[in-house]
Amino acid sequence: MGITKSEIFTDRQNKIATMLKALAHPARIAIIQHLSRAEHCICGDLVEELGLAQPTISQHLKELKNIGIIKGCADGKSISYCIDEKVWKQVKKEFDSLFAVKS
Repeated sequence: MGITKSEIFTDRQNKIATMLKALAHPARIAIIQHLSRAEHCICGDLVEELGLAQPTISQHLKELKNIGIIKGCADGKSISYCIDEKVWKQVKKEFDSLFAVKS
């Protein structure tokens, strides 16, 4: 299925697919897991935690920020990242509805 076929699907289906595509990398899952435990951290903390290069972590943070799952706040010269709880609740709700079984 080519990229031009997205118009045949609903806005909701396209939105969910975009969200899942952004989540479909183990480093991004690890970042979310770390942020859920730590509540917030800077990029350097994630470099130490995950053992990936700083530019790699920055790229993953950018992708997660683009879909709104995380947000960043200036903290001096650094940016402190955290999960956007409101968006995360929406993500969980969408994910749960994907697999809802009708009786």
